[in-house]
Amino acid sequence: MSDRYELVLTCPKSLEGLLAEEAVGLGLAEVREQVAGVRGLGDLETAYRLCLWSRLANRVLLVLGRFPVGSPDELYQGVQTLDWQDHLLPSGSLAVEFNGHGSGIDNSHFGALKVKDAIVDQLRRHSGQRPSVDKLNPDLRIHLRLERGEAVLSLDLSGYSLHQRGYRLQQGVAPLKENLAAAILIRAGWPRIAAAGGALVDPMCGVGTFLVEAGMMAADLAPNLRRERWGFGNWLGHVPALWKKLHAEAEERAAAGLARPPLWIRGYEADPRLIQPARNNIERAGLDGWIRVYQGELATFEPHPDRGQTGLVVCNPPYGERLGDPASLLYLYQHLGERLRSRCEGWEAAVFTGAPELGRRMGIRSHKQYAFWNGALPCKLLLFRVVPEQFVTDRSEPAPGDARMIGGQLVERPPAVRSAPARLSEGGRMFANRLQKNIRSLGKWARREGIECYRLYDADMPEYALAVDLYRDWVHVQEYAPPRSVDPEKAQVRLLDALAAIPQALDIDPARVVIKRRERQAGSRQYERQDQQGRFMEVGEGGVKLLVNLTDYLDTGLFLDHRPLRLRIQREAAGKRFLNLFCYTATATVHAAKGGARSTTSVDLSKTYLDWARRNLALNGFSEKHRLEQADVMDWLAADRGEYELIFIDPPTFSNSKRMEGVFDVQRDHARLLDLALARLARGGVLYFSNNFRKFQLDPLLAQRYALEEISAQTLDPDFVRNPKIHRAWRLQAKQRD
Repeated sequence: MSDRYELVLTCPKSLEGLLAEEAVGLGLAEVREQVAGVRGLGDLETAYRLCLWSRLANRVLLVLGRFPVGSPDELYQGVQTLDWQDHLLPSGSLAVEFNGHGSGIDNSHFGALKVKDAIVDQLRRHSGQRPSVDKLNPDLRIHLRLERGEAVLSLDLSGYSLHQRGYRLQQGVAPLKENLAAAILIRAGWPRIAAAGGALVDPMCGVGTFLVEAGMMAADLAPNLRRERWGFGNWLGHVPALWKKLHAEAEERAAAGLARPPLWIRGYEADPRLIQPARNNIERAGLDGWIRVYQGELATFEPHPDRGQTGLVVCNPPYGERLGDPASLLYLYQHLGERLRSRCEGWEAAVFTGAPELGRRMGIRSHKQYAFWNGALPCKLLLFRVVPEQFVTDRSEPAPGDARMIGGQLVERPPAVRSAPARLSEGGRMFANRLQKNIRSLGKWARREGIECYRLYDADMPEYALAVDLYRDWVHVQEYAPPRSVDPEKAQVRLLDALAAIPQALDIDPARVVIKRRERQAGSRQYERQDQQGRFMEVGEGGVKLLVNLTDYLDTGLFLDHRPLRLRIQREAAGKRFLNLFCYTATATVHAAKGGARSTTSVDLSKTYLDWARRNLALNGFSEKHRLEQADVMDWLAADRGEYELIFIDPPTFSNSKRMEGVFDVQRDHARLLDLALARLARGGVLYFSNNFRKFQLDPLLAQRYALEEISAQTLDPDFVRNPKIHRAWRLQAKQRD
């Protein structure tokens, strides 16, 4: 066997350049980069050192041979050219990993079987014994890569991926792999900062991966010092004395490093469930004397530049998959930028993000960016120098002590308590100006009418396709899905501009802004739960109290555009039997009850919304006389024999709930629906019919059967007059007989 081997080091995509630099420093010669790895030449000592000290590699592969492959038989013969008695006892175990295809080999399982058979057959032929297959803990793990007709046959010295250091037995929802975290720290300059005695803080530390990797670098700990099982442990070419020598040297370096005064390394985590797992990971890594973790929000992390302390702030903010995240993430990044500017001047910062456009909202210019892959997700590492010259200051700011309208109230904020406003782009300032213009006019109307919830903005400027609703001191934002003709990146930039402007324009806490995407809902999606916060808020309208939930569902439980219809029902309900079909949360029923209805009946297919309706009625002291029916409206009408003097119908555009047979389509089915409902209308009674389908056309034959009047214009309050197509409404009665 040669004293010098070809070695291949694999790594996550985008780490090749860093790994090449590291490998050269650990003694690998003639290093060349390749996709997701590097290769070079080194002796066995170099191979062992790479296993022990590489912070970036996934695996260290010792190449046993290269040979051409034109068919499965040639693969078999090529593997048999090696003398496997030099590598594995016949009584041992092996596992084979095969990558690639071609040369008549269509899948990796077939290729792995061919390699395994070649090894087993040769050893059995020589000794009469055959090795066993053990995929979990084999004595020898063989790797074969087939590409363009060439096979590269290697021994995996690692055994299992080197990113698994052994300290992280507990992890969070979306943890970074340890070698990716190490790469980020290296790119961010942490080895240089640590060598100068600098500090490190992670304000969103999760289970502490950045903290541990940074601590191991600073204390000169070999990342795989504590690993107990290696791929070379039962390899016949293994030289235990050489390995023990290198391991002992690493132990000595670790002892010397940990004996030095520890650097200031701190982590902060908002989720209390992650604090103990983080501390356990730190203890297993042997760094509990170096690293501290505290439970706290982003606002609690507190470096000490006033004491001359400088260093690195590093974090991996959440990427945001759930409904509402665009708003919360935007404000998180803005808050992070504000915290850096106000508490970390003179420091360096590294933000690893899957949403680099949010990094541009931090109010600090990034001086360098690196592309990374976190699994299959493209990410960016943004590097910052937290110095005033890098702060983004070319933004207009309101005058101290200026007055703002919020919820229809004029609020003046004293200069002494004003926090730094969001730095707005030109588009953001334009959007903020429109919001302030709208609230000046609508606020007067809302105060005069005693209205707590109203639409402030509804795509007034086409490029900002949002609906912005005020619910007392909360803001509910619905983003209309842009058409395919609009560049998604431009749409995202405009959305972020608008979200940045809302808290400043309305002088409201960003935590009270909720965002959802509004698009055509298919089937039962309008009923699907979007979140699990279960936070209900009481609002008032026309003398009744109603519960809204801004976070958990696409709709809030209160359709603001139907306010005039609800108030009309309240005025007309006295002494009448009221029927509410497709009742949703039964807000119209509460108004009817408030107006003195003799009885009410509300029908809906959703148990969730009927429970909500029950709470709305109880909140206003109504219960006994008010019936809630869970049923398909069409079936219920066909079976019901009651009479009602006042009926309200506001059907969905489309529904195919699992609880109903067939599909309801308002355009196709409205005539039959109205026929069934009007058959239940008492003599002299009135039926109000409304829907929000923009292309809706009323069946002209209905005018021949009933007295009907379109009242759409009468059912629009000032907050919806600029969008007259929000809904259409009709008043229907039986025709008077001569």
